[in-house]
Amino acid sequence: MNIGRILLSKKSVSGHNSSNISKKKKKKKMESEKRKSSRENMVQKLYDTCKQIFANGKAGYVPPPHDIQRLTSLLDSLEPKDFKFTAPSLEFSSTNPPGTVEAPLVTYIKIHECNKFSIGIFCLPPSGVIPLHNHPGMTVLSKLLSGTMHATSYDWVHNHDHQANHYRGQQESRMRLAKVYVDADFTAPCKSSVLFPESGGNMHCFKALTPCILLDVLGPPYSEPEGRHCTYYQHYSYDHISFSDVNKEMKMKEDETRSYAWLEERKDEQFVVLGGTYDGSTIKL
Repeated sequence: MNIGRILLSKKSVSGHNSSNISKKKKKKKMESEKRKSSRENMVQKLYDTCKQIFANGKAGYVPPPHDIQRLTSLLDSLEPKDFKFTAPSLEFSSTNPPGTVEAPLVTYIKIHECNKFSIGIFCLPPSGVIPLHNHPGMTVLSKLLSGTMHATSYDWVHNHDHQANHYRGQQESRMRLAKVYVDADFTAPCKSSVLFPESGGNMHCFKALTPCILLDVLGPPYSEPEGRHCTYYQHYSYDHISFSDVNKEMKMKEDETRSYAWLEERKDEQFVVLGGTYDGSTIKL
């Protein structure tokens, strides 16, 4: 009798433990599926957030700081896998033959575009370049999802702190003085960047040092009918224009000149990209 009771007691304990283990496994599986489902909806979440923040849809509109923070936080959490990019796709085959001087072609994948905002991805092979260009009346968020690239950006000098900005009008009518905002290398994962209609490096360019994936959000996007034309520029060092025949007060100190550059509009510039196909999750509009 005592032995029977002991065996029965052990069997009950064993059954109770098995039940607990089963519940824990089930809970972990549910949590795993929940996380997976959440990752699968990241592109949809990006679309929904952009739709809310750029509902105004007008040129020159700058979302309030809390909306910018909400969107940058979301971009910072994104990964290549959220857009169904796999390891082999990072090795982009768009490279030019040896001895070719032109930069290899960049691929652009459109995820969504409407008159209020656009979401797209640039795939740059090593040495791939997005030339210096502007964003008139636009707020732009960029997120480097993969790779290492060099970014350079500028803002126009609108004030009269530097009299040289007056002088350039006499010497080179198509040149304008700009202040360097960013000139650095970036490696993913890194924080997303934001530029505004009049600040934050509204004119920028990128050069891939390794295969790169760059997410781009424009609000609103370019539009010829609405006057948001993409203009390309050639940059020159501040010393490109000689000041030998003008007042010395117009000269800058040597270390200060590195923070400025002359930008000249390139009338004949064309940025040709390859069109890519988005194979990620379908967006519900």
